Amino acid sequence: MTPAARLQAAIEILEQLEGTPLPADRFIRDWFRRRRYAGSKDRAAVGERVFDVLRHRNSFAWRMQSEDPRALVIAVLLRDGEPLESIRTLFGGEGYGPPPLNEAEVLALEIPPQGEPPPHVQGEYPQWLEPELRRAFGERLHEEMLAMQARAPIDLRVNTLKAKRSDAVAELRAEGYDANPTPYSPLGVRIPAGASGLDKTKLFSSGAFELQDEASQIAALLVDAKPGMRVLDCAAGAGGKALAIAAQMRNQGKIVAADIDVGRLAQIVERARRAGVSIIFPPLKGEDRNSEAVSGSGHVMDPHPSHWRASTSPFQGEETFDRVLVDAPCSGTGTWRRQPELRWRLTPERLEVLKKTQSWLLDDGARHTRPGSRLIYATCSLLPSENEDQVTAFLERNPDFAAVPARTVWAQAIGTEPPPGLAQFFHAAPLTTGTDGFFTAVIARTTEDA
Repeated sequence: MTPAARLQAAIEILEQLEGTPLPADRFIRDWFRRRRYAGSKDRAAVGERVFDVLRHRNSFAWRMQSEDPRALVIAVLLRDGEPLESIRTLFGGEGYGPPPLNEAEVLALEIPPQGEPPPHVQGEYPQWLEPELRRAFGERLHEEMLAMQARAPIDLRVNTLKAKRSDAVAELRAEGYDANPTPYSPLGVRIPAGASGLDKTKLFSSGAFELQDEASQIAALLVDAKPGMRVLDCAAGAGGKALAIAAQMRNQGKIVAADIDVGRLAQIVERARRAGVSIIFPPLKGEDRNSEAVSGSGHVMDPHPSHWRASTSPFQGEETFDRVLVDAPCSGTGTWRRQPELRWRLTPERLEVLKKTQSWLLDDGARHTRPGSRLIYATCSLLPSENEDQVTAFLERNPDFAAVPARTVWAQAIGTEPPPGLAQFFHAAPLTTGTDGFFTAVIARTTEDA
């Protein structure tokens, strides 16, 4: 592909992304599968251009005074120092390149906007979210949002049923990866962004690790599941946290992984087989839930879960458990480094639907939490309305529950220096913890009745 053809490909992908719920990386992969003429360097260059636009869409739109994909791609060229005549040549309309510049584009190129960009432009977030983000970060908002614009590293969780972290680090280094222990999770390994081929390594094939951000690992550790316990993961997705909890339990006890998306839940089977986990069970309606174990792994929260509906319980049984994890569908604001398209897909209406679902799932999880046990609420969100506000409202509705300081749980369960952001609740963000944004609350059920 010529440089101009690569630009046109990026423009087409950006146009089509506006009409699909698919994650950007998967959409780009599928787009190129239908265009076999593009080589690996073409795919990498176009993909990098698209993600650059998604990470800096506000700034590029402000520079060009337009959100049109053509304008955004032109802004990337300007940012990279491309001369005006070169941009005219690239947008020359020849071959497979983009059509010539129009009058508005030429005018925007020649006359840049005056003054400083507003905060939401500098921070690359939707303007309507600013009050919520300022509630979360206060005076640190600008710095936190700048940290959100960087590429995220690759974090792995070492499966202690199969390997020790020190051995995993050594073997990954021997295979050429710049692998280092994560600073807070005792199970984590961090590799710089851009590394590839991890799923082809012997360690992965043997089940020695799973991809899991360090903040998500910390959330799973705060479940504090012990061998022999009964645990319900009532929004399990593809099972990432269920697998982490199974390793904590040394594969002894019972974990019920529930989700109303049976397609995602089915992914647990292969992942658990690889991890050597045999205690994860599916939530079977009208049958003995002890009769069929599945093998599983890997819950990646879908921040736009069309399958969730309030009043549709992911777990239809009446059992109660020692630990109930509600890893709720959320805005995904904490994952903007990995999925920058989510910044621009979230709407006020969508956020309201998610908050209602979170509230309902908390109440549904509470009915499965036996007295003296714990309900753990987690999101990959930065927003107080999805986090502290949900916990506060839940405690008002359920006086037989009380929050347990997450810092205390960490001290008792892990015993190492607590991560930053760990106090009454666990708040993670790239600037604070070097991880994805995440929230976790530990809530204990104190009595049988309110």
